[in-house]
Amino acid sequence: MTSHTSMPVLVVDDYNTMIRIIRNLLRQLGFEQIDDASDGTTALAKMRERKYGLVISDWNMEPMTGYELLQRVRSDPSLYSTPFIMVTAESKTENVIAAKKAGVNNYIVKPFNAQTLKTKIDAVFADMPPTPSPQAA
Repeated sequence: MTSHTSMPVLVVDDYNTMIRIIRNLLRQLGFEQIDDASDGTTALAKMRERKYGLVISDWNMEPMTGYELLQRVRSDPSLYSTPFIMVTAESKTENVIAAKKAGVNNYIVKPFNAQTLKTKIDAVFADMPPTPSPQAA
């Protein structure tokens, strides 16, 4: 597994069972620092308190949807570059297009397994510019 497993991950879903499933899949992949939030509003507050290396958010939530959370994250200069994966039970083309336009890094349709999650996470980090090492400074 790649080196990004040491970073903190925020899982956002209003369904506790889904949070538990994603948390277990992330643990299988080697992630240890996993926080969760039950809606976009709570997630945004947590993101302002702690820097996350990745956000995995459900689309359909109340009162703030995952899509609205994505829009807020991308419009906040301090959160803008946070990698964001959207999870949804719907594979509507218009939703995928809307999420891409809003700046989502990747998109997963439920149900999914650990291998799918790993592939999506690896793709997000493969697309990102490398972080300069402290020695390079």
